[in-house]
Amino acid sequence: MIDYLFIASLVFLIPVAIVSLYNLLTAPVIRKWNKSSEDAGLISVLIPARNEEGNISESLTNLLTQDYTNLEILVLDDESSDNTGSHVTEFSHKDPRVKLISGQPLPPEWLGKNWACHQLSLAASGNLLIFLDADVKLIPSSISNLLFLRHKYPGFNMLSVFPTQIYNSFGEKLIVPLMNWILLAFLPLRFIYTKQNPSFVAANGQLILIDRKSYDLIGGHTAVKDCVVEDMELARLIKTNNLKLVTAVGGDSVFCKMYDGFGTAFNGFSKNFFAGFNTNPFIFILMLLVFEIFFLLLPVLSFLNPVFLIPVALILFNRIAISAVAHRNLILDIILHPLQMILLFIIGINSIIKFKQRKLTWKDRKI
Repeated sequence: MIDYLFIASLVFLIPVAIVSLYNLLTAPVIRKWNKSSEDAGLISVLIPARNEEGNISESLTNLLTQDYTNLEILVLDDESSDNTGSHVTEFSHKDPRVKLISGQPLPPEWLGKNWACHQLSLAASGNLLIFLDADVKLIPSSISNLLFLRHKYPGFNMLSVFPTQIYNSFGEKLIVPLMNWILLAFLPLRFIYTKQNPSFVAANGQLILIDRKSYDLIGGHTAVKDCVVEDMELARLIKTNNLKLVTAVGGDSVFCKMYDGFGTAFNGFSKNFFAGFNTNPFIFILMLLVFEIFFLLLPVLSFLNPVFLIPVALILFNRIAISAVAHRNLILDIILHPLQMILLFIIGINSIIKFKQRKLTWKDRKI
């Protein structure tokens, strides 16, 4: 039995290590020194904002200090119960590029963010659209850095960025890194651009850059109006329409603090985890069990049988490579690895239950 498990571990973990190395060497990264001087015309930055008074001022300040200045910045106040709208109004009085849109009531067949993005797209005038979450943090050259990728990956129609995550609490450190770990351990990011196969797809709605023609061609957010993971569905539509997709990590240019503690991180990851894989519950649970066997059980078995130190070394290499790509604390990632794997399973099961029972909530709305 030990021999079979050892062989199976190598069959599984060697490809994982190869993918991690490939991403370390080739993954598209938004870097602050890779700036484009391209005049891309008017760019519409579209921010759906629901109860974002804690983030919106910083977000707008960052946008107004961009070295690419030909921007219109549209913020949709999505029926906020806080002072989001008044903060945006203050900025609009200082700079005419900022405009506040009052969101219309949510139709029954739509999900909240999708409806907000759709309304923003109707008001946008630019040939390039950037859908940007209010909690994404930019440096002054971020938009120029995004435009640089238009030259490095010519012909792409949509760019999606997984920002470098900022987290403070212990609970966030347990959960937030799992998103990038899953992405970078199992999917060669460059393949998303070079391979037209729709299996190679990943997207993050925190930052999406898409040209207007492609957005309209795939049906925009109307085509994904009831999808929980609308970012992934937009990416699949790009692929199925024979358009080009680039998925990048934020590097030292695009950052985000998604959550403010364990509870919001747990709920947020549960919202997207199962839905994002677009598979049935049996396959998803089987995948979770495989993760637990190879990434949690094997390190435990290495204390009983030194032969398992070889797969443990592959796991260690995987964490080193991903920590480097994702700009994370390597020592912390290694120390927290066992707890993260346990939480991965718990969140996965919770994600299935909440999705099937339609008990997912976000921003005080039922999904």
